[in-house]
Amino acid sequence: MAPVRRTADELSVVTRSQPQTVAVGRALGECLAEGDVLVLTGDLGAGKTQLTKGMAAGLGITDDVTSPTFTIEMVYEGGRLPLYHFDLYRLDDPDQLEDTGLFDVLGADGVCSIEWGEQFADEIGPQRMDVYVTRLDDDAEPGQEPAREVRLVAHDARGRELLDALERALA
Repeated sequence: MAPVRRTADELSVVTRSQPQTVAVGRALGECLAEGDVLVLTGDLGAGKTQLTKGMAAGLGITDDVTSPTFTIEMVYEGGRLPLYHFDLYRLDDPDQLEDTGLFDVLGADGVCSIEWGEQFADEIGPQRMDVYVTRLDDDAEPGQEPAREVRLVAHDARGRELLDALERALA
């Protein structure tokens, strides 16, 4: 993994493989606490679900984590906290959120990982961590899987605490 870059409200790390992306997620999962909300943004295939797989492992969840594109929400239990994994890709209107169960678990007893939630940032609220996963296609050799940049942006004091803990975990 490339060295971590850090500012007061942001942390960025470059992963060079799928296992490294999962490892960043695992480190993040070990730092997560009840009520944490992460909004994952990135193109199809960027690594959002791989990062969530790692978060689940870091929470002690052993279930196979898959993208809930067609079910909207998957709930994973059995770890130190439940993981509520949402995929809002197929939604395009904030009124549709009422039927997803999202508002029932925001800030509740577990952690929310929300893929494709950036379009609903106002409805999700400011007590969240934005996570941008970007494929670095321009840096890859032909036929080589590109590296990913995982950039986390905090919006509140809890988010900055989470960045501090993750930076220590990745050091």
